[in-house]
This record gives sequence, C-alpha cells and structure tokens, in this order.
Amino acid sequence: MVTPTPPDLPPAPSPRWGIVTTVKAPPARIAEFCAYHLRAGAAHITLCLDDPNGDVPAPVAAHPRITLQRCDAQHWRDLTGKRPEKHQQRQTLNATWAYRQSGRRLDWIAHIDVDEFITAPAPIADMLGTVAAEQFCLRLRPMEPLAGAPGLFKSSVPRGPDRDRILQDLYPDWADLLQGGLLSHTAGKLFVRTGARNIRLRIHNVFQGQVRNPAMTEIAQMRLAHMHAPNCDAFLHAYRFRLTRGSYRAELAPNRPREQGGVTLHELLSQIEIDSGEDGLRQFYDQVCTAHPALLEELERHGLLHRADLQLEEAVTAIFSSKI
Repeated sequence: MVTPTPPDLPPAPSPRWGIVTTVKAPPARIAEFCAYHLRAGAAHITLCLDDPNGDVPAPVAAHPRITLQRCDAQHWRDLTGKRPEKHQQRQTLNATWAYRQSGRRLDWIAHIDVDEFITAPAPIADMLGTVAAEQFCLRLRPMEPLAGAPGLFKSSVPRGPDRDRILQDLYPDWADLLQGGLLSHTAGKLFVRTGARNIRLRIHNVFQGQVRNPAMTEIAQMRLAHMHAPNCDAFLHAYRFRLTRGSYRAELAPNRPREQGGVTLHELLSQIEIDSGEDGLRQFYDQVCTAHPALLEELERHGLLHRADLQLEEAVTAIFSSKI
C-alpha cells in the first residue's frame, strides 16, 4: 500500500512586531526613529509624546501604522491619577499601557527609546519566528557608536573572569572605573510576547506578577544600536541632564562592589569635571568613544566591534516620501 504524500502546509505567517516609546525629541529624530523601524518591518509603532504639545511631522502623525498618544492631563488621569514626576516612571506606565493595547495587532512588542534602533542580519520578523514558543521575552544587547567612524559600534565587555583584563586592553586609563565600556546602559532592552496577563513593562525588564523576565532568551545577532553620544558635542550637550536625571544620575549602581573600589559613572564624570572641566570630559570621551585605530583593533580582537549602516535619511525618504 502506498502512503499518500501529505500536501505541503502553507508557511506559518511571520510574527508581527512593534514598538512603544515615550518621546521628547526634535521632529527630525522622531521621523528617523519611526522610518527606520517601519522600513525594518515594524507592524505598528506607539509614540507617546511626553510633551503633549510637542511637534510631530505631519507624515508621521498620519501614518497608518503609527499611533500618536499625546500624554496630556487626561491621559495621566486615566492611567494613574496624575502625571509622575520622573520620566522613567512615565516611560514604564506608557509601555505597560501600550502592551495591553497591542495583543490583537502584534505578537511581539519592544519598549525602546527614540535614540535606539533594532538591528539584525535578517528580517526581524523572521528572526523572531525562530524563537521557541516557550520563550516569553528576548534580550537585545546594546552597542554604542564610535565617533569618527559612521557605521561602527562597540558592545560592552561581558561579565566574566576576563572582564578586567579586556577592559585594560581597551581603555588602559579608565579600566578600573568603567562598567563594560559603554557610557549608557549595558543591560539592553526587551522584546516581549503580547497577550499575557499581569504584565508590567519596565525600562530594561518585564515583570509578570513578581517574576522578572520570565523565560528570557537572546539572539546574539540581534542588537540595539544606541545612539547615546555619537560625537563629543552630543555627549556634552546632554551631559548635564543625564548627570542629574538621566543615565549618569547618582543613584545608579557602581561598576563593581564598593568594597572592591567601585564607582558610579556619576562619580567618575563629576570628578573629571572638577579636576579638568570640559577639557577633561572631552579627553575622556576621546579615549573611550572615538574610533582610534588602536581601539578598533582591540575591539575587533575581542569580538566587540560591530557594523551597522542605519541609513536614517534614506529611511525617512523611503517611508515618508520626503526629507523632514
């Protein structure tokens, strides 16, 4: 008896993925962020305007795959009664709100910032389709741009017994004072499957009830290009805000335990400024964040040098049919 050959099943549809961000940025930066991710295949983007009267380019506001939420007094009354003072709290409340709205139109959602861009060597939807069904969230590890070399990025030195030695190879003047070698976060951000109950999105984590990051995995080739300080002028322009309220603020953890000589980035940068002023901050940035040949060679040797051509202007033209 010949067993009939079963018909080929149609391929499973690729997962639908999207983004939520709370944004307070120039219109051109908003357009670049949206255009890049729409071009990369995002099915939907939720833009929460931290300034409810903020300016958004008309093509962005009108795009069918973008939801524009102006975070006015009514928005905050509906979410939590009043507007939280800290922007980090506003971000997490908006992200959790967007998660609850997204179950019918998205399979995955990422909570990222307007200066962060998800990169991958293949279509993001296809890569998400390879994640095992039992995995709930996916860690995106960050990389930061190297000044003077468009398209080159560096990632953090991973934790492990060789971390101190590698930091010494890369940043000999600052090895004992850095946490992995990035100026901003080393934790990265998350893609989270939609449709689950009792979910609270945070900035770097997700909670289901009291469980943090349930069933988390990673795809090493999928990264978060974080345009935190692409040049020294950008670093200095944002420095004061970040030192007091942002990613260099005082309450963040030191690079290692205090008993081992750990210092926070707030302490490191503040001391540089006290000792040497702006010139000292520029020298620090030049040594840690600029694409000098010796640093590039060491980053390459340790597998920490990455390449990504974001093509932001091209994305804006392709998606919105004009420059903004």
